[in-house]
Amino acid sequence: MSARHHLSAAEIDGLQETSYVHPLNANAVRLTRTLGEIAGLRNVGVHLVRVAPGRASTEFHFHHAEEEFLYVLAGRGVAEIDGREIPVGPGDFMGFPAGGPAHAMRNEGDEDLVYLMAGERRDGDVVDYPRAGKRALKALGNRHIVDYPKSAAAGGAR
Repeated sequence: MSARHHLSAAEIDGLQETSYVHPLNANAVRLTRTLGEIAGLRNVGVHLVRVAPGRASTEFHFHHAEEEFLYVLAGRGVAEIDGREIPVGPGDFMGFPAGGPAHAMRNEGDEDLVYLMAGERRDGDVVDYPRAGKRALKALGNRHIVDYPKSAAAGGAR
């Protein structure tokens, strides 16, 4: 498929959503339309994400190698960043450099929370889930979840 460098709002609305349930949090369910791949982007993933009321976006985590950001388009939620809860809504931006801080978001409203999410797509990354006591090792398209190292757990979340 050749890259499409422009997608209209109608074309984006017509894209099929993919449901993703986080392997460490059954309540973290995202409905995602992937945009970056359609445009031929190889080094950054860009996604339009919808989280239903009562659901979370992900498990509390941080990436060691990859940076990511979220820009809220519609709805209201609560972002937890480095242990602080922050109400978020349309126009709010969150940026997470490699190495932390740990973060997650949940939809406590009565309408869908919709945001643009983008992040690096490196060949390798380590993702820590401090509350779950797990670490994800990502390399060349594979992901393995292992127990959180005791030395890292002693340091707590970033």
